[in-house]
Amino acid sequence: MSSTSPPSAKDPRLEGRVDVDVRDMVATVTFSHPKSNSLPGALLRKMADEIASVGRYPSVKVIVLRSEGTGAFCAGASFDEMKAVSSTEGGKEFFSGFARVTLAMIRAPQFVITRVHGKVTGGGVGLIAASDYSFAVQGAALKLSELAVGIGPFVVGPAVERKIGHGPFAALSIDADWRDASWGERHGLYSRVFSDVSQMDEGLDKLVRFLSDANPEAIRQLKQTFWADTGDWESLLESRAAISGSLALSHHTRAAIEKFEKR
Repeated sequence: MSSTSPPSAKDPRLEGRVDVDVRDMVATVTFSHPKSNSLPGALLRKMADEIASVGRYPSVKVIVLRSEGTGAFCAGASFDEMKAVSSTEGGKEFFSGFARVTLAMIRAPQFVITRVHGKVTGGGVGLIAASDYSFAVQGAALKLSELAVGIGPFVVGPAVERKIGHGPFAALSIDADWRDASWGERHGLYSRVFSDVSQMDEGLDKLVRFLSDANPEAIRQLKQTFWADTGDWESLLESRAAISGSLALSHHTRAAIEKFEKR
């Protein structure tokens, strides 16, 4: 089975696509956007819907999340959409998109494995943190860039902090600087790091084959164990989205985004 989003429009907030391919008990969800695989609201909604949908397939044992291209894995939140935010409600709705994707990933009864082929910033780090397992290449440097553009990693924060711990999360949030893939692996954000994409895909295929033969009930129970004590995350992430949405309206944030884009 495959599912494709409607053709891209000229409005960058409506560009991008999500493709889903289900075969041999594996659902592969692939997202793309012409601006370094950034994440506008429409794309986030599509991702959340597709992940939740394949999560309900009894025949699916594994969900693989990946992006297209050979450049960045994900550039995080769409600056075009952030600049277009004109109300606190609109800002909250945009950042709630990251909450919906996070919840879809951690609530799916299958393991979500993320394939990281390049650099990742902001909300993309949240996608990796909400995964159950992640593969990356050595060139997959990462950073939480939110403070540099006047906001903060509020919505992705709970998943990132849960994955790597308070100290590394605080450091990653405060200096908004790049960490290499070895740092990501050392702190548990990346499960395995490979020298190149070919080796990474070999490792991914091997794990997917193993999980395809695993007991689905054992997977479901493990998944619940991994994400125990997240029952209040719907309200937690909603409140965090409201914080980010409010900050997106500030003059400081708008000036910071303009400066950031000129680099």
